[in-house]
Amino acid sequence: MQGILIFTASHKGCKTQRHAKKWRQRGVSLVELMVGITIGLLIVAVAGAALMVSRGLSGSTSDASLIQQQAGLVFRTIGVQLRQAGSLYLNINPKNNTNINIDSYALPVAFEAKAVSSVPGRSFDPFADTISGTDQALNLGYRRYLEPIFTENSSDPLMQSLSRDCLGGPQEIPANNNFMRLDSRFALNGTELRCTSTAGNTQPIASNVANFRIRYLLQNNALSGTPSIQYANAITASAAWHKVIGAEVCVVLFGNENMNLPVSNYTDCDGTTTVDMSSSTATDMDGNAIGNARAGRMHMVFRSVYQLRTQGLVGSVL
Repeated sequence: MQGILIFTASHKGCKTQRHAKKWRQRGVSLVELMVGITIGLLIVAVAGAALMVSRGLSGSTSDASLIQQQAGLVFRTIGVQLRQAGSLYLNINPKNNTNINIDSYALPVAFEAKAVSSVPGRSFDPFADTISGTDQALNLGYRRYLEPIFTENSSDPLMQSLSRDCLGGPQEIPANNNFMRLDSRFALNGTELRCTSTAGNTQPIASNVANFRIRYLLQNNALSGTPSIQYANAITASAAWHKVIGAEVCVVLFGNENMNLPVSNYTDCDGTTTVDMSSSTATDMDGNAIGNARAGRMHMVFRSVYQLRTQGLVGSVL
């Protein structure tokens, strides 16, 4: 009897253990699996959308920053040269005055009328060399002269020019002392804005340039005491370059990121033409389609007006 009871108890114990083992090994149902997959896909979709938005915002910010940096460089480079255009050499002692009395503190001074170089094409005539160009190219010139420059811990001066053209030249070597004029020539080549220096070297100063336009400021002194200033295109200004006292520079720059923009317009340099930067068939102020290379990219327009430091001196005095 005891053996049978023990056997029955053992049998019940094994059966309970087998049921417990089966319950512990049970997997998820199909419904639970589908719910889990759906939740996972939703999380991935939300994360992907957030990533795309973040990527788009990052690209827009990067493009805007790059465009503004390029615009700053363009206007600084052109501004330095444009403001200097037509400047002359001031001879502080044209009579070689050697008096040691109080008159030596009031020496006569004079501006040169022109500087003649022994090498053709390197002289400076402010009447002809100050400013010229077209509606899409700007040529600037001003007087280059050498001054005694003292280096640290040296009593012997170096004869150097403190003025530089758009590329930082010309190099200070004796053979270059015949450069009486500093030249900086700005022109658009494709989508690159390039500068040509005094020595004839050409280098890009900005890329992704959609447009580069110049308007000239003419001074009219017909009525004494009441001068007026008129905006003029290159054809009008070419009849009186010596009366140009300033220029308005307009630059349109575009970014590198294709953003698949909706209809988005900007106003071209003429101030009237509206260009849809989202469409490759949209036309600019010249009637040319912007093309696939620019469509869908950010475009920004920059303008700045500069006055020559000569302030009409060339046209009214020289």
